[in-house]
Amino acid sequence: MRILALAAMTALATPALADQPVTINFAAEMAGTPFTCAQAYDGIGVTESTVEVADFRVFVTNARLIGADGAETPIALDQDGIWQLDNVALLDFEDATGTCVNGTPDMNTTLRGTVPAGEYTGLAFDIGVPFELNHGDPTLAASPLNLTAMFWNWQGGYKFIKVELSSTGLPVTHDANRGWALHLGATGCASEARTVAPEAECANPNLVDVRFDSFDPAADTVFFDVAPVLAEANVDMNTPETSPGCMSFLNDDDCVPVMSRLGLPFRDIAAGEQLFATMR
Repeated sequence: MRILALAAMTALATPALADQPVTINFAAEMAGTPFTCAQAYDGIGVTESTVEVADFRVFVTNARLIGADGAETPIALDQDGIWQLDNVALLDFEDATGTCVNGTPDMNTTLRGTVPAGEYTGLAFDIGVPFELNHGDPTLAASPLNLTAMFWNWQGGYKFIKVELSSTGLPVTHDANRGWALHLGATGCASEARTVAPEAECANPNLVDVRFDSFDPAADTVFFDVAPVLAEANVDMNTPETSPGCMSFLNDDDCVPVMSRLGLPFRDIAAGEQLFATMR
């Protein structure tokens, strides 16, 4: 009996395997060129337009590491009070200098958290904000969900991808011309008004599924590049009576050549290959 008791005490005193920290590095590019607010980029879209970038921010959620057996382990994000909240992180690639007139000075290019100690070979995450966090009051939310510049309204929720351009044909001016923007978010969200949160999932959640079966956090980086997504879009014009650029809504013809390249269905167009996120 005493031997059993000592064995039990020894087992209780032995610490469990500690969680291991993990950092996922992200970077932004434009047509394969490292993104900076200090330069213009040529050859964007079907007109090979020259563009300047006014904003470049992305929400990611539900990050997981993938084991050799294919099992997915959620990354428990560090709750830093600035960039990460629950399972959502905001990646901010602009610093409000140069052409980035719609941005903020602070930047964030990493996702940080922990996973149980083990061997992992891949990475998966979603681009977006999950429904349960997507439709609250941003003025009452903790950072980064308190950034109203990343929010449409209670009905629609947050802008998952926010890339705003000033192009050759649609330069941003001080009058009504607001350039060309890619704002990805949930659509078809049923509620009584834009100031009322929906009770059920939106018809088009528009969460982008990203998966890399081979990914080493110590050596690899995730790259976001909007140029391949806009390769068949005309960023020098905007469909009349619609918001500037593509803002994910089904009535917007400017989204027709864009959404499938984000790996999402749109109208009767099937989802294509996701081209926004790559790794190397």
